[in-house]
Amino acid sequence: MGASTQWLRDLATTLLGRPDEIMLELGAGGELLVARIRALLSALILLLPLLNAVAGGNSSEVLIGLGAAIFINIMAQVWLALARARRRHSWLPFATSTYDITTTTGVLALLSLGDRVSGINSMVVWSFYLIAIAMTALRNDGRLTLYAGGLAIVQYGLLAWAVLASATSPEQLVSADYGTASVATQGERLILLLLMTLLTATIVYRMQRLVELSGSDGLTGLPNRTWLLQRMPRIFDGVRADGGSLTLALLDLDNFKRINDEAGHLAGDRAIRHIASAMSEALQQKERLVRLGGQEFVLLLYCPIGSAWERLDRLRRALAERPFQPERGAEPQRITFSGGLAAYPQDGADVSAMLRSADRRLQQAKREGRNRVVARDV
Repeated sequence: MGASTQWLRDLATTLLGRPDEIMLELGAGGELLVARIRALLSALILLLPLLNAVAGGNSSEVLIGLGAAIFINIMAQVWLALARARRRHSWLPFATSTYDITTTTGVLALLSLGDRVSGINSMVVWSFYLIAIAMTALRNDGRLTLYAGGLAIVQYGLLAWAVLASATSPEQLVSADYGTASVATQGERLILLLLMTLLTATIVYRMQRLVELSGSDGLTGLPNRTWLLQRMPRIFDGVRADGGSLTLALLDLDNFKRINDEAGHLAGDRAIRHIASAMSEALQQKERLVRLGGQEFVLLLYCPIGSAWERLDRLRRALAERPFQPERGAEPQRITFSGGLAAYPQDGADVSAMLRSADRRLQQAKREGRNRVVARDV
């Protein structure tokens, strides 16, 4: 019971939370893909009123369908143009989802003016609710899926209620082409919309979890290189907006290979976790420790480079005073690190430039004998 409750809590937190940088970037690509699919489907929709006319359909239905198809195609091109400017319009996914759902409701409402039952019993048009909800999965935003599903349920529920309530006799809810409209049938459709929303939300949650795992180091659980490359642009934006300081520290464990050689790789893995734990204790709020791989780490410190050097030098000494014991009875291993620092934006305006500056100073620390931190070029 406790595990199920925790899973639901994690599901709600993930779906209702703002997507991270990786998901936002993927979602921008998804929005463009959705716009292209919408444009293709809109072009195909033009065939529906034509086929209806060929089949001898009601002339008013054909005109309504043709007018709606033309409007839908014009709007599809507008949304496509906006989606090509990736991530310029943060509101775009919610706007296009609102459009997709509301357009479907509008077409059903227009159909109901000609034939009351067709507005709530038309399976072809109603299916576009399901398509609109399903396409939110491509945007990788759980909030969007829940919003689109909820909007579809509310709009269609109100439409069905209005149609059923406006009938003054049972005969008005019977159609030769669309069958009989009933409360039970409309309830089933609302349940189907709910199920589609929950299914799509679960898919989004799963995708977010997979992306989250791809940005985590399997050994320590720390963020990894993928996380760093994807998140740094947003971190830079935050530093610029706040007018704060940011220092990137690139650390490399000194002569770590000897632990693997002398105590084995399992002991080496435990040593990495030991070091990661000790370094994490030195972090302040919002600061992050990233494992690039092997014995290399990056620390993101929200302070000037001088303060960062003092903090890392204290950490270096503290780590040396906490030797790692490979196993019971074994001789403790003293672990030290060398580090290079880079300040934003003085030493680089992007993550690649900062890593190059920090690596240059790290190599200088190694040439000078290791077990030291270098903050400026000599």
